[in-house]
Amino acid sequence: MSQIVRTKKEKTMRRARRTRANIFGTQSRPRLSVFRSNKHIYAQLIDDAAQKTLASASDLDIKIKGNKSEAAQLVGGEIAKKGGELKIGEAIFDKGGYKYHGRIKSVAEGARKGGLKF
Repeated sequence: MSQIVRTKKEKTMRRARRTRANIFGTQSRPRLSVFRSNKHIYAQLIDDAAQKTLASASDLDIKIKGNKSEAAQLVGGEIAKKGGELKIGEAIFDKGGYKYHGRIKSVAEGARKGGLKF
């Protein structure tokens, strides 16, 4: 019996698809999507019904000296602030294909502290 060998990227994309199959963002309750690269972290509030990005934030916007987790928490706070300006109080958290751990968790905690509810 042969086994299918998948790369790390393929596994991440499969997990992301599985996660997003149950998530759909609207104008009143958008999807908070998080993308993590090796150096930076990005967050977006997405309205899937209109296929529009309502707000975005990244650690490139926020000049910070510190570690990546601290930057991620500030990105979460920034996206919550931008969501508050758009009168968005609730969102659906989309961790993509990442584990809810480390920088992804820091973004979620920062957004919660900023007033966004999931």
